[in-house]
Amino acid sequence: MSVAETAVIYPGTVLGEGCVVGDHAVLGKQPALSPRSTASREELPPLELGPGTIISTGAIVFAGTTIGARVIVGDQACVRERCAIGDDVVVGRGSLVENDTSIGRLTKIQANAYITAYSTLEEEVFIAPGVTTTNDNFMGRTELRHELRRGPTIRRGARIGGAAVLCPAVEIGEEAYVGAGAVVIRDVPPRAVVVGNPARQIREVASEELLPERPRPDASGSGGSNRRSRESRS
Repeated sequence: MSVAETAVIYPGTVLGEGCVVGDHAVLGKQPALSPRSTASREELPPLELGPGTIISTGAIVFAGTTIGARVIVGDQACVRERCAIGDDVVVGRGSLVENDTSIGRLTKIQANAYITAYSTLEEEVFIAPGVTTTNDNFMGRTELRHELRRGPTIRRGARIGGAAVLCPAVEIGEEAYVGAGAVVIRDVPPRAVVVGNPARQIREVASEELLPERPRPDASGSGGSNRRSRESRS
């Protein structure tokens, strides 16, 4: 295990064997909520990091989150509270993963992406640089937003191109491909290739581009489901 002297690690944080924590990283902090926030104010359980995980320079990971083995959280990235991240995930430099999000194993989130609260990313998803996801159709103008707030669901093997925008609650089907700069306002079928604003299907993903079949781990090890997230929304 290697922990930089300038890192801040809050009491109770669990570091797995072989973890590396870079300069000025902050691990296990409790969220500070504004007086108007509707988020839960309960004390969160400690942050847990699996073996071999790397938290890079200036990264922040909040309490109440569980991170699997061999995960990389890049420089100045942030992972908020009540997230579940599976094994071998990459969260790229400057990216933000908001609260109550589930990320499955082998998913890669590239630099400066924004993963909104209440999102689900299954295993082997690819998020290109600058992707933006959203979860609120009302943008704070009605109390109905609390009942309907939901981020996207991105199924196994889907790929989201650079600077694409996903509107609230859309589902991106398994192995689908969203082109760079697309604005997705409705669900995308499995294997569909969509481009444009609004995004439209132009073809299907070629067979040679599909992922090989792999055994699916159970939910306890994949990060593909997030019990705490579901409870917080009920």
